[in-house]
Amino acid sequence: MPAKGSNSVTKTFEMLELLGEFSDGISAARAAEITGYPFSTAYRLLGGLVESGYASFDAHSKLYTLGIEVFRLSQKVAHRRGLDGATKDLLRELTVSTGESSILSVRRGDAALTVVAVDGPQFRTTTDPGDYSPLHTSSLGQIMLAYDSDRDASIERLDLSARTPRSITDPGQLRQRLDEVRSHGWAGQSEENDIGMNAVAVPVLDLDGRLLAALALAAPVFRRSLEDLVALTPELTTTAAAIAARLPR
Repeated sequence: MPAKGSNSVTKTFEMLELLGEFSDGISAARAAEITGYPFSTAYRLLGGLVESGYASFDAHSKLYTLGIEVFRLSQKVAHRRGLDGATKDLLRELTVSTGESSILSVRRGDAALTVVAVDGPQFRTTTDPGDYSPLHTSSLGQIMLAYDSDRDASIERLDLSARTPRSITDPGQLRQRLDEVRSHGWAGQSEENDIGMNAVAVPVLDLDGRLLAALALAAPVFRRSLEDLVALTPELTTTAAAIAARLPR
């Protein structure tokens, strides 16, 4: 741990570096002990990192970990590092074996953030790293909602606006869809997020069953029916497990 800084910016970066050293998470009390800062200072710095997305807080364990914004930043300033560098070869293999575009997304607030995308040989994806998509209309977002421990509260917060005539906009219908997603272990959507596109997504889970990300295959409707894509979920699930093994806990 570097020497303590004298200003708030330096202290914030020191706290961010500390989070990087404790991949399993650290409490505010332990962070204060290691840095030598008063508990109130450590708590304030960690809270600021959580608010900005550079840290995550688990209300159950009371532990702080690095947030997904760290990886999003890496996408912007060093495209070959972070999640891209750790997982893109797996997505390439998935796209080669299926012939369709593959997309890895993580949850960022009330949206799905694309972090890695590999175009299919005959069709370009409709999303790029750094793009956001609604949780209720995309298969990736529906996976995130289905595995949300506070699902109903999230649904109440969402703006369930339609992106296409097929989008789900009724909360009750969305809850029913999410129940089906949890039951099946995958989410499929046909022209609910983009006209002319089908997609199927599966969760990327850690060993404790917590959602790390969501992985999808997308294809234009004239190339693949939704049923065709659903038939590829075993390959999706295998790749998702390989991705989970590479992602930080």
